[in-house]
Amino acid sequence: MTTRNTSPALTEALGSSDAFLSFQEDLSRAAAVERPILIIGERGTGKELAAARLHYLSSRWQKPMITVNCASLTESLLESELFGHEAGAFTGAAGRRTGRFEQADGGTLFLDEIGAMPLRMQEAILRVVEYGTMQRVGGSRPLQVDVRIIAATNADLPAMAAKGTFKPDLLDRLSFEVLTLPPLRERGEDILLLAERFAASMIVEMGLPGLPELSDAFIAALYRHPWPGNVRELKNTVERAVFRQGTQLGELPLSPFASPYTPHVPHPTTAAEPCREISDATATMQAATDQPPDLSRPLQSVLEEIEMRYLAEALQRAKHNQRHAAALMGLRYHQFRGLYRKHKQAIEGT
Repeated sequence: MTTRNTSPALTEALGSSDAFLSFQEDLSRAAAVERPILIIGERGTGKELAAARLHYLSSRWQKPMITVNCASLTESLLESELFGHEAGAFTGAAGRRTGRFEQADGGTLFLDEIGAMPLRMQEAILRVVEYGTMQRVGGSRPLQVDVRIIAATNADLPAMAAKGTFKPDLLDRLSFEVLTLPPLRERGEDILLLAERFAASMIVEMGLPGLPELSDAFIAALYRHPWPGNVRELKNTVERAVFRQGTQLGELPLSPFASPYTPHVPHPTTAAEPCREISDATATMQAATDQPPDLSRPLQSVLEEIEMRYLAEALQRAKHNQRHAAALMGLRYHQFRGLYRKHKQAIEGT
């Protein structure tokens, strides 16, 4: 079981994308309401960070915030850990012990990975949420506690409730408001901002002089990668890059297991589909040659039209983040800027 007090430093968050700013607005609004909040998000999106911000933006910010990882709780320890016990309640209980609810009295109890909570514990939590009372193991009288519960998970709780693996009543009580963290792939504008911040922090930690310098290839790789591990994966990857390369970051080391001595295992292919990339490229070339070129138009005007279409599409997909758009087009940033200046008036006029 993992339990700890959460530092105010964890309330720091960084981002300028629409998705990030919209989430922060929703979070700030929810912080002011004395109700349970459910945070939904993929792994690595920062659910504990969001919970800490909820706590420190609330009226309870001067009181404790206690974090409990529900995935590490066992059936045999759940009551004692959460509700405490009296002396002699069971073998080995030599003295009274306060539980996590009592420790969080007046503040916030953050139940991380609540989707992994056993049903019996869910029933016990429900009683506290509904009535604000609890009882220590081996105790004879109920205790009043004033705790705001924030829960987080990456599981589909409504589906679990439908299957009977999560109590619908508890889900109803916890979901006064549900905040869904945007994955990093939906925060394109924030990727470079976060990477530069993580790199700078790692440089300070390692005692290196200077500031991080990210090559165009490094930036392009940042934008190409889908980041299934979200911000946590980005942080680990960028810190690994600084550890290996110093302040001059030329290559993005996505896998710590990459090695010239790793045995190569070829991916199986089929005769029907030998390679998706080759098939796609062939189809594109075939489509381009199906129609004869329109020689009534000068070649230069055709090329400029293609450039403008590529620019407009790349900017739209990158949400007008020019470094991201350059990476999508396979261009260096200064190359993209030259092309953009050339067609800026035509693009902004559309």
